Amino acid sequence: MADDHAPSVMAIYQQGIDEGNATFETAAPPWSAFDTAKLPAHRLVALDGRQRVVGWTAVSRVSARPAYLGVVEHSVYVCPTARGAGVGRALLEALIGSTEKAGIWTIQAGIFPENSASLALHESVGFRVLGRRERVARHHGVWRDVVLVERRSPVVE
Repeated sequence: MADDHAPSVMAIYQQGIDEGNATFETAAPPWSAFDTAKLPAHRLVALDGRQRVVGWTAVSRVSARPAYLGVVEHSVYVCPTARGAGVGRALLEALIGSTEKAGIWTIQAGIFPENSASLALHESVGFRVLGRRERVARHHGVWRDVVLVERRSPVVE
């Protein structure tokens, strides 16, 4: 993911936000905030045949504490017109590869239980459900649950 991908990445992010089952965020952040929050080595985009961004994934640290250096939280978003074509799977597989090469042993995420496609995608690439946080936060005035998922690397010790 490079700076020239920013408009497309933010547009796809906003589409996911607008659909209502992707995140607690209500608006995509400015690129500068996104860029600062995500680890540069693990920000990936998927391009279609015309080199347009159709999906992205990125990670952030869960903690600055040294004990958690190998634990990241990720996001993955796919353009609505590209869903069902393997874009999300390709992004997550590439993310797993890049994080394992960097010595990261855990990738985690919180997913709304209504987002069954995301839950199925994550399960298909080795994530497991840890549990459900009930009524963890309000989203547009409604209490929402979050399903916690993680993938532990079988390679990184």
